[in-house]
Amino acid sequence: MKTILHTAESRGKADHGWLNSYHSFSFANYHNPERMNFGVLRVLNDDTVSGGQGFGQHPHKNMEIISIPLKGDLEHKDSMGNTTVIKEGDVQVMSAGTGVFHSEYNKNKNEDVKFLQIWVFPKTQNVTPRYDQISTQDLAKKNSFYQILSPNKTDQGVWIHQDAWFSLGDFESGVTSTYTLNKVNNGLYLFVLEGNVNLKGQELKKRDGIGIWDTNKISITANSPSKLLVMEVPMEM
Repeated sequence: MKTILHTAESRGKADHGWLNSYHSFSFANYHNPERMNFGVLRVLNDDTVSGGQGFGQHPHKNMEIISIPLKGDLEHKDSMGNTTVIKEGDVQVMSAGTGVFHSEYNKNKNEDVKFLQIWVFPKTQNVTPRYDQISTQDLAKKNSFYQILSPNKTDQGVWIHQDAWFSLGDFESGVTSTYTLNKVNNGLYLFVLEGNVNLKGQELKKRDGIGIWDTNKISITANSPSKLLVMEVPMEM
């Protein structure tokens, strides 16, 4: 098993006043040639948007874009005609494909919205743009990983145009859980949302990320009540 550690403090940071963003990989004005991507995982931004503020309409093309709200309500509008609000417990996916415009705003005036913005390179270029969102409340399981995204339209969770699987985990202190990869030669990027966990002697705290490859499974022990996001992705584009 090989690993690469990205501590919370080592991430790039952008403070725009209305937006505070931490970048696990190079993005916008943050450029680190050693942190361009992890396999097909291109962007992992940890965003906080002030009340009533947001991203104006902007374009995307040939990218799978996943948003996972952690707090508050995020309003989405796009050129496909979708106007929706996503909140904690939801997962949103947009396949940009041949091209799409969208905007994202904090729907509430008096509180921040916090969400993860994740970009994954697709395995198929120039697909027809599409949008979907789900609530994970009925999928959630305590003390085990549960799938929220896959390549398969009929699987649990949302789907994207890539051989990637995302899972969440909500663990009590002292619980050990194993994640088994779905596809040979895929890698894992583990991101700690809350708490403190141990991976084969490596301590990981809140907002630490670690890339893992050359293995078919991992075991994680929660040292405190912890929430985790696991992103299984192809290592070659």
